[in-house]
Amino acid sequence: MTTEDERRDILDSFGDLVNMTPARLEKWLATEESQAAGQHKDGGESTGHASGRAIVEILRKKQSDLSDADYQHMRKVNGYIRRHLAQRPPGDVHDSRWRHSLMNWGHDPTTDESG
Repeated sequence: MTTEDERRDILDSFGDLVNMTPARLEKWLATEESQAAGQHKDGGESTGHASGRAIVEILRKKQSDLSDADYQHMRKVNGYIRRHLAQRPPGDVHDSRWRHSLMNWGHDPTTDESG
């Protein structure tokens, strides 16, 4: 169980890091690029793709309806996005597996880029 301060910090970070709307994330998750990105266990759905589906559900909930499991998942998402952003490859990332993987977790690193 997390304290109210911890929940607020998790939610604030999640709001800062997840920069895709539920509709945009859902549309992305339906693409071949999304389904090909990430680590797949036994040929099934990747961890990131499954996470993306959970993120869509979280984003569509009212804050008062968020469960302990939702906060645990948001904490996991925050950590993944931060770690992955630190591993940005050189050059154009627009069509990279790195970007596609991040997008499965609700963050499009090109959203904040100008041009």
